[in-house]
Amino acid sequence: MIAKCSVQSNDPHLFQTLNGLRHIAETRRFKAWLLDQFGVLHDGKKPYPGAISTLEMLATTGAKMVVISNSSRRASTTIDKLKSLGFDPSLFAGAITSGELTHQYLLRRDDAWFAALGRSCIHMTWSDRGAISLEGLGLKVVENVEEADFILAHGTEGMGLPSGDVRPMSLQDLEKILEICASKKIPMVVANPDYVTVEARALRVMPGTLASKFEKLGGEVRWMGKPDKIIYKSAMAMVGVDACDSIAVGDSLHHDIKGANAAGIQSVFITGGIHTTELGLGSYGEVADLSSVQTLVSKYDAYPSYVLPSFTW
Repeated sequence: MIAKCSVQSNDPHLFQTLNGLRHIAETRRFKAWLLDQFGVLHDGKKPYPGAISTLEMLATTGAKMVVISNSSRRASTTIDKLKSLGFDPSLFAGAITSGELTHQYLLRRDDAWFAALGRSCIHMTWSDRGAISLEGLGLKVVENVEEADFILAHGTEGMGLPSGDVRPMSLQDLEKILEICASKKIPMVVANPDYVTVEARALRVMPGTLASKFEKLGGEVRWMGKPDKIIYKSAMAMVGVDACDSIAVGDSLHHDIKGANAAGIQSVFITGGIHTTELGLGSYGEVADLSSVQTLVSKYDAYPSYVLPSFTW
């Protein structure tokens, strides 16, 4: 059971607007900072202005910082990526990704739902981006739905083959497989709940879109990431901090802020990140129109504690 300490309200006007994190950080009220990466710390290619120095200042307050991401990659890959972008890995207590969480649950099988899951899977993964390895999990990748115990969704570009290779497939073809699986009551584990991401100013469909489609078909989905509280619980356990002493920072109302609400922790909504540009709030670092923010907060039923234009001190 996660203790809920944040004040939830149906009044979207209750969030506090700030120009930087200093006001919150210097109170030292929050021992753990759960930080989204893509759209908060960097854009996938380079750090956002002030992000590295803000992390360094935050560290001086004694904050334990954990990267919490819906990436379908393992946590070590996320830390390596941050290092390559110029971030100091020693500033982070660790990282928990949707892919890491999925790997851990499939490996340990100490959760009743996963224990009963079976070992044969249809693997939806990446092709151009590089397939996700299932090494060490004791899984059997199958192509025939009749042989499958479950669907494992890491990506949206192709189907994993028993050989370890990937057969590129269109979204439409993957959705046809989902229709068959739903009719046969085969469950899905989704290792990246994001619906879309932005690459080269274009939207790329992510596994969350497949999972949402599957649920509409009547399929059962285990969402291994934001906005499910499972990933927040794992991040807090990593640093031995409870909900009362934690705060989450993200740029997605549906994933980051709604997830923080579900976990009972306070949150910071970055209005100029990747996801908010999709919603027309402006570019990174711009102060969004607050009436637009209030409308979106109500639409997504996701209530931040604080609203900032960017991850700056």
